[in-house]
Amino acid sequence: MSDHISFNLAKAGYNVCKYVPYGPVKSVLPYLFRRASENTSISGQMGRELSLIIQERKRRKVSKEIKENQVKI
Repeated sequence: MSDHISFNLAKAGYNVCKYVPYGPVKSVLPYLFRRASENTSISGQMGRELSLIIQERKRRKVSKEIKENQVKI
């Protein structure tokens, strides 16, 4: 589930759980490759997630610059 979906569900009061595989990379990669091949919508989700990350980084940079400028004044 994309982060923006789970974030909005949690914000609306729903309980949200995510399954996160962990362990040695050598053990986890086969699972991740299998899931990627099974879920063809992943490519669209990755692009959307990347654009959301870029947007958030820009927002934080601007926010930081505004705060720095306020301190100088």
